[in-house]
Amino acid sequence: MVDLKEKWQGWLALSTAIMAVLAALTTLYMGKYSSRAIMSQGQESDQWAFYQAKSIKGHTFEVNLKVLELQYQAQKGLPPEVAAEYQKTMKKYSDEIKRYDGEKKEIKDKAEGIAKVKLKAQEMGGDFAYALIFLQIALMLSSIASLTKRHYLWYIALICNIGWLFFFLDAWLLFY
Repeated sequence: MVDLKEKWQGWLALSTAIMAVLAALTTLYMGKYSSRAIMSQGQESDQWAFYQAKSIKGHTFEVNLKVLELQYQAQKGLPPEVAAEYQKTMKKYSDEIKRYDGEKKEIKDKAEGIAKVKLKAQEMGGDFAYALIFLQIALMLSSIASLTKRHYLWYIALICNIGWLFFFLDAWLLFY
């Protein structure tokens, strides 16, 4: 017949092994979402740099359009073909300004979308990190319980798993 001490040690070993597997899984998710946050930061920065480049190009057209408008207004009695060329060029510059404004809006929307993905990944990665801390504490307490044969340390370790569960679920569901 199996005595109580052997039964306790069996449960201790099994629970410690399960905690170790959960710690490995939690570490995997923590790394995944931390990496996703870092990659998203780079993508977001690229989009904002692209946005700024479009802004500079659009501003160049705005300045050139203003100069052309002032030149056109300052000159009196232009030949019709020259006046038509001014009008054509000003229309082209105006169209370019509108195009750049539209492109900037698309880029801004994309950058803001990436920023949301980044923030969610950061929150999830952080929650997985907190969950892992609780599992590491539980594993340490289980190991000490095994060495010292102190049951209460194992019970505290099991209670620490509630902290793991909370943060692990929070990472997926984002309670707050």
